[in-house]
Amino acid sequence: MLLHLFRFLSRFPLPVLHALGAALGWLVYLVSPTYRRRLRDNITRAGHAAHLRAAIAESGKSVLELPFVWCAPPEKVLAKASVDDWQAAQAILDQGRGAIFLTPHLGCFEILAQSIAQHVQLTALYRPPRKAVLRPLIEGARARANLLLAPANLAGVRMMLKAIKHGNPVGLLPDQVPQQGEGAWVDFFGKPAYTMTLPGKLQQMTGAPLILSYADRLPGGRGYRLHFVPFADPLGDTAEEQARAINAAMEKLIARNPAQYFWSYNRYKTPAGVSAPTGAGEQA
Repeated sequence: MLLHLFRFLSRFPLPVLHALGAALGWLVYLVSPTYRRRLRDNITRAGHAAHLRAAIAESGKSVLELPFVWCAPPEKVLAKASVDDWQAAQAILDQGRGAIFLTPHLGCFEILAQSIAQHVQLTALYRPPRKAVLRPLIEGARARANLLLAPANLAGVRMMLKAIKHGNPVGLLPDQVPQQGEGAWVDFFGKPAYTMTLPGKLQQMTGAPLILSYADRLPGGRGYRLHFVPFADPLGDTAEEQARAINAAMEKLIARNPAQYFWSYNRYKTPAGVSAPTGAGEQA
């Protein structure tokens, strides 16, 4: 049922979906106290409260653009993506050491994997949905030529290591809350957040360079502008140091377009089985 709905919505022009999404964002914000509190708390903590109104609308757009990005013909989707800075990413890939693309929940992060796969085979980490009914939609819609999906488990990590070994890049969301034993408590905008340590471990094991990436959502549904930025700061030696450095890089990246970060995401939750530090976020 949901897959049919997404396929139906994918026929709508992107400007229409973004206009409806902006309205949806405001509707959810007004009727859901939990959603409203989390969005306001997160954006205020980060020092970007001036962008609150825009963030409410952009959050809704991020939902209703998914049918287009996932289910519209790939050539139609990619026609909406203009790319900046790909030369920097290509220069890194030409070194033959692979690469690790780090993409936060900023702008239309779903379109980045499709765009990268136009240039090189990409293995992207994803978390299989808990509800089986969602799997045909999420897994089938994300499947594209030259784009491999690696589940967030040991088998998926092996897939990523194999890809890097063959000189190909991998991609993941570094601000996605990991499961027990897969993260460390480090600050994100001044509050402890359980942060995945996998990016640092992959880099340490393979020597693959890190590349930051995000996709700005253009006004009026005109499409997306994609950006690729080499990771320039020292990563550190320990898992905590690496997670802290990556969080700091994410904060700088988000500051480029704070209205389009997904502030309603429960970034500070405590996963099941993980002991929360004093003052940590909500339970999962």
